[in-house]
Formats: sequence, C-alpha cells, structure tokens
Amino acid sequence: MKMPVSPPPFNDLIADIVQKGASRVMAITALNIGPAPKGNYYHWDKLRHLKPPGNLSHEEWWYGIKSARLALYRPIPHTDVYGTSFVFTQPDIVQRLLHQITRDASGVIQSPEAVTNPQTKDTYLVNSLIEEAITSSQLEGASTTRKVAKEMIRQKRKPLGKSEKMIINNFHAMQFVSENKDEELTPQMIFELHRLLTIDTMENPAAVGRLRESDDIYVGDERDATTLHIPPKAAELNDRLDRLCTFANEDSSDPFFHPVIKAIILHFMLAYDHPFEDGNGRTARALFYWCMLNQGYWLIEFISISRILKTAPAKYSRAYLHTETDNNDVTYFITHQLNVITAAIRDLYSYLERKSKEIHTVEAVLKRSPSLRNILNHRQVALLNRALKKPNSLFTIESHRSSHNVVYQTARSDLLDLVELALLIKGKSGKSFSFTVPEDIKKRLDSLDQ
Repeated sequence: MKMPVSPPPFNDLIADIVQKGASRVMAITALNIGPAPKGNYYHWDKLRHLKPPGNLSHEEWWYGIKSARLALYRPIPHTDVYGTSFVFTQPDIVQRLLHQITRDASGVIQSPEAVTNPQTKDTYLVNSLIEEAITSSQLEGASTTRKVAKEMIRQKRKPLGKSEKMIINNFHAMQFVSENKDEELTPQMIFELHRLLTIDTMENPAAVGRLRESDDIYVGDERDATTLHIPPKAAELNDRLDRLCTFANEDSSDPFFHPVIKAIILHFMLAYDHPFEDGNGRTARALFYWCMLNQGYWLIEFISISRILKTAPAKYSRAYLHTETDNNDVTYFITHQLNVITAAIRDLYSYLERKSKEIHTVEAVLKRSPSLRNILNHRQVALLNRALKKPNSLFTIESHRSSHNVVYQTARSDLLDLVELALLIKGKSGKSFSFTVPEDIKKRLDSLDQ
C-alpha cells in the first residue's frame, strides 16, 4: 500500500502566507473555509488533487482548512509512540452522522419490528453474529466461503483448518461480548476476548490471551513489504491498556465524549497499540461492539461492520494512516467508522425488508388457510421460505436449533412436524438425521391450502 503524502508543516504555511502580506491573509479569511469542505474531511493527500476555491493555491486552501480544525481540536487520553496526544474534531459531518446513528441504533425513535419481536429476535441476532464472525475473520485472511462457514456454525461442526477455526473463534468472542456488555472493561476481559479470538490459530500458542513481549512486530502491507505502522514498545503496553480501560469505564469524563465517538476511539486505541502478536484487528472490532452495547446501542448487535469494511479494506487502512500522517488527527478514523456504521445499519434495514417480502411467500398461503396457519410457527415459516428460495438446502436439528436459538427438542419437533406434513424429507447424514427439500415443495404447500 502506498503511504499517503503528509501535509506541509503548518508553521511553514503561516510563514509563507504572512510573507505575502495582510491582503492575502484577508483573502483566505474572507472565504470562510471550514474544517470539512462540502462535508468532506479531506486529508492533504486527497486535497492536493482537487481544485481550490477562488484563486487560492493548494497550500493556502490547506492553511484555511487546518486553521479551522485547530480551533476545534479536542485531546484524547492516549498518546502516540512519541508521547504526543491524539486529537479529534466534531465538524457538521460528524454531528450529522452521530445523530443518524443515535436515532437508528439506540431505538429511541424507531426500531425494526423483526428485531424487537421476541419470536424472531433470536433468529436475526444469530444471523448477525455469524455474519460478523465470518467477515471479521476474512478481513484477517480467513478464506472459507460464507456458505460453508454458516453451515459449520449452525451445525456445530468441528472446524477444518485455520480459516474455519478463526471464524468459530470470532463467533464465540461475539457471544462473549454480548454476555459481558454490562461489565466494566478490564485488562483481564480483553485478554479473555483475545484468547477466544485466537486460540488454536496463532503460530506461537503461548501468545494467546497475553500481551506481546517483543518489539519485533511487523505492521504493514505484505504484498510490497511496506511498513505502515510502528506500535508502542512492549514495555509500555500494560500502562497503556490500563489507561484504555479507564477511558472506557468513565461515565462522566470531562471533556464529554459522545458514546459512539468513545467506541470508535477505543477501536482505534487498541489497534494503534497493537498489544498482541496477532489478532489485534479482530480484538479492536470486538471491543467496539462491547462499548456500543455497554452504552445502550442495542441495535448494534444486529449489524456487521466488518461486512462493510471488507468491501473496501484499503479505506480502513488509510483511515489509520491519515491520522498518523496528519498530527494525530483521529477525525479521519472517526468519520470513516461513522460512515461504516451508518452503511451497516442501512444494510440491516434492507436485509429485514427483503426478509419481510420473502416471508410473504409462505404467509400468503397461511392467510388463505386458517388450518395451516394454526399448525406452522414462525421458525417453520422461516425454514420454508429458505427451502423455497434454495431448494438444495440441507437442514439438521442442530442447524435449526442454532439458527433460532432454541433447545434441541424444540428444533427436533419443528422439523419432524414438517416431515409429517410432507414439506421436508427425513434422511441420514452420518449418525445424525438430515432433512431435505422435496422437489415439488411449492405444489405441496399449495395442496395444503386446499
């Protein structure tokens, strides 16, 4: 990956502009240049290729933007390897995205019925945990397909190879985050989170669930051997982790940090420190989920940020690099993550809308058939929709149980009842029962409507 070009030193810009005279300073000021032109928090590497306003040079334009940002900078209780504080701003674009996320992810104004309905909530929650587990692992190199990974998790099949192990680890870690969302964050909790994420996947098994002990760590682009980041020394990590947890647990910090901003900063802090030999990205993203849930953003459990990150991983990396190459301004990472979160929420609503339309396929039959409507429950309706959409699907008691978070006996009864209605065919897969879809399932459903 190509390193972004660092901005010209601000003091040099001031000297050049002052030398041009007061009229030039007034000309720049008159344009009222803000911190984020047209809603974009540009880095110099991008800005230098754009057309400046008026008759400004790129350097003068950057001076105007940087002057506006300097007036808004707020420190973060974390420093870089040289002891310099990180800072951030909250321009209009950040405020707008924060409002949108607060509205949609905390359920204050509205929330999708499918994830608040007790009958269907667990189904969608399991799906989202699986999606995040798969895509977060794929970001770190896991290579199995989503279809195979989903079947492995739902059927509780033993993982084959490192890639599948990474995914099942991530799934268990996301469950751990959900179960511990009301607990205070401690180093021990982070160590356990890392252990869950990396067990049986690291070259050095002794490094699982503990801080790295060496400074011989490479953070870069393996394709061209470019070093992208030099993390803090191993000797500093204990203190830095303590400060991270203190920041996470403060309820009434001064200055105040918006809850979503705090979660994103925690994500950044852990990833910047790179405290583990491996698994830092996965741990940082899981920590973001913990912080959001801890602060009441319950809908976040139903979205996958890694799915969005996976579509443009270079942008994710550049968000870190832009911060490091522009005076520790974390706003680049914050704006990137805010856009990722809003995109993930949009994905969730689109997914729920698609599922709502799909379920009408079976519900249309149920509405015409009161007797059938009294027989099928919501889990069986969901299964039949999948059967209609993917006739080659194979179902097991364990996969059905995992998909809907129900006990074994409930899942077994669901499937055997569908066999009795001739809507599934029972067979054997190894020592377990398996259930397949009859070729004429649509015709059989229609016949039940008679």
